[in-house]
Amino acid sequence: MRESRRRESRWRAARLALALLLAAAMAALGGCATALAPQAPPGDLFADHLFAPANTTLTEAEIFALTPAMQTYTREVQRHRRGREIRRALFEALYQRDGLQLEYDSAMTRTASQAFEARQGNCLSLVIMTAALANELNIPVVFQDIPVDDAWSRSGDLYFNSGHVNLKLGRIFRDTVSTYDSASYMVVDFLPPPDGRMKEGNVIARHTVVAMFMNNRAAEALARERFDDAYWWARQAIAADPALLYAYNTLAVVYRRHGDAALAERTLRWALEREPNSTMVLNNLAQLLDAEGRKAEAGVLRQQLARLQPVAPFHYFDLGRAAMAMGDWSRARRLFERELQRDPDYHEFHAWMAAALRQLGDHRRADEHIKRARDTSTTRTDHALYAAKLDRLRAQAAPVPQH
Repeated sequence: MRESRRRESRWRAARLALALLLAAAMAALGGCATALAPQAPPGDLFADHLFAPANTTLTEAEIFALTPAMQTYTREVQRHRRGREIRRALFEALYQRDGLQLEYDSAMTRTASQAFEARQGNCLSLVIMTAALANELNIPVVFQDIPVDDAWSRSGDLYFNSGHVNLKLGRIFRDTVSTYDSASYMVVDFLPPPDGRMKEGNVIARHTVVAMFMNNRAAEALARERFDDAYWWARQAIAADPALLYAYNTLAVVYRRHGDAALAERTLRWALEREPNSTMVLNNLAQLLDAEGRKAEAGVLRQQLARLQPVAPFHYFDLGRAAMAMGDWSRARRLFERELQRDPDYHEFHAWMAAALRQLGDHRRADEHIKRARDTSTTRTDHALYAAKLDRLRAQAAPVPQH
């Protein structure tokens, strides 16, 4: 469902979970078998009076809403089904090369109508769009949160942990209109794993998908330092699904960036009570306590964190960048190799590996890593950047014509 050159793109970016405020340390999203049952958060976690009214708010209906163009599209699917089951007709229409021509792009989280109009989106956006089309065609949908290894990215000094969602299209029984065959579903996945082996996911409710959408919007607004918008998106995410614990972490990061340390700590401790082994929350809380000079309290949290996460994400990468700054290309290459062993599909790691190899004179392998950086990039901007760089390198390497 993407251009063939991007079929090896990384399997990430359904939902964003904000990590740390500082580049010195960061953490992943963790789970805990002893987490407390979901409950409504106390009112003192919110501080509406500190933030300007939201510029944009969306309801669940607006997130999944269809435009006239989308309704026309569903009628076309119906018209050209040629006796096929309707879910099969939709599935094939989505995947056909001459169909929507959908392209993966993680630059922003789009509504169903925005993804349809742009013909692109991250996997959460494309899942929402597909669900909206399926609903118009009376096809039952099951949303899934897919277990994946930690996948990290960053924007400035904000770090993001990304997950993955897909959906299943159900089959309608012929004998009744309102009964569905729950035993037979067709998986639609906009970023299938490279080995083609689909993992069974955890079924999630539609309101959880809505909360994920709002949490993504909060993270995206925060990366642009739009704190008021980030606050209201995070607050909406929690209202949509109070059990989505990483939305509290997002809210806490908003508070700290806004200068409200006490509110940030209160929110992080609320989340930690419910997910005691969340390395992301532990790390954020330790950072906050450190900044306030409460070193002993922070130290206890860091000890717990070290047991859960002996090596932080980006650890070897940052050491490699430091080695590059000192001109130690060989050490940088070794460190980048270690980071790539942990996460072989993050474009920035490949780009820096290419730089180290070029300094070492290994131009062939450097070109290979630039290609991988291009192919694993998750935004059109990054893809174009790496493609242009690769073109320049090839032009520089081309033999000079003889006259």
